Amino acid sequence: MRTPSDQAVARHGWPQALVAVLAGLLAMAIVAVLGLWAAGATGLPDGAFPRVAAATVVTAVGGTVEMSGDAGGLAESAAGLAVIPLSVTLVGALVIAAGFLRPLRHRAVAGVRELAGWAARIAVLWLLALLGLALAARQTFTVSLGDDTLGELGELFGVTPRVGFRADVPLTLFFGLLWLAGVLVLALLVSRRAPLPPRLLRFQEAVRPAAYAMVVLLLACVALGAVIGLVVAATRGHAAETLAVILLGLPNLVWLAFTIGLGATWDGRVDGPFGLPVPRVLDEVLRGSDTAALNLSTLAEHDSRVWWLVVVDAVLVLAAAFVMAARSPRRMRAWQHAVRMAVALALAVLMICLVAQVSAHYGLSVLGIGDLGGDLGGELVLKPRTWGALGFALLWGLVAGFLGALLARPVHRRGEVPR
Repeated sequence: MRTPSDQAVARHGWPQALVAVLAGLLAMAIVAVLGLWAAGATGLPDGAFPRVAAATVVTAVGGTVEMSGDAGGLAESAAGLAVIPLSVTLVGALVIAAGFLRPLRHRAVAGVRELAGWAARIAVLWLLALLGLALAARQTFTVSLGDDTLGELGELFGVTPRVGFRADVPLTLFFGLLWLAGVLVLALLVSRRAPLPPRLLRFQEAVRPAAYAMVVLLLACVALGAVIGLVVAATRGHAAETLAVILLGLPNLVWLAFTIGLGATWDGRVDGPFGLPVPRVLDEVLRGSDTAALNLSTLAEHDSRVWWLVVVDAVLVLAAAFVMAARSPRRMRAWQHAVRMAVALALAVLMICLVAQVSAHYGLSVLGIGDLGGDLGGELVLKPRTWGALGFALLWGLVAGFLGALLARPVHRRGEVPR
């Protein structure tokens, strides 16, 4: 005879795990396909669009897609790409987290074995699905040399440059599993109604309010960016390009802007034919012969309105600190809120620094002409100065955490009896 506990475990078996995994992958695929469609990728040759969409989902979960070039014996080509389409990542994380938490709702406590078994079911099915995506994410394209001297040499010597991509299956499975583990752990930390093992219950008052506040903060940045993007698309033209950015890389931009508003500096460079569907001021700063420092000062030289990033960040961070304090026990002191807010914000900024980096390059040379650059070459690099960004995050977190605790004092805490 089944006990109530057994019945609870049965509600999150293999069918439920399959639904969670398929729902997450379907949501990611839809966002990726729509974003690539808006970016004009449907015109890729050799019916490559589905494979490019598969590669986009693979990179969104931390998978590795390797670029390759082949231009024959008289030519040389090189290519590389490292960028995460964070819009696709975010949608997948939210859907899978919801599927993971749904069977666990209305539970106060769950054993380690139960949670591990439920997560393992999802992980097994996730790895199988990711394996199929990784095997499908491979394609080779023929590159046109154009009508200039390089094109004439290519035609004369029969050079047909080709560039392709393929997913690294072992690395994709490894990092994809790490990504899933991070999503499931964060889901348990953020959700107030998700059960925890008895041994971990004493940590929930310290961790859950801070984790929830950071997720709310990051999602608020994305929501604000989406509103601005839709307004720009409706009023300033280039609707397709703007929609592609929203569907593929909106968190890449808004979280970058968030860290810059805190005072962080990113080093970047754009050289060659890369077209960047980003605010004009970013493109102006990044394009040049040398690596440019991307921060409030350099951006303000081109557009003084970037100082509003500081105001927006102040409102968002203070609101997150208030939310954290309002969800914490009243007995917690203001300095404790400040320290926890500082640590949480630093971890959030560290995550942004790790996932928002961009590195892309392509070059072609025929008989030494082109030198892996020129008209058929280019480079795009964007990397953070991580330690400086973390320092600013700690400072902002301390101040906002203290102020948020003071503002939240009159708020009635859930589950507490007013005196």
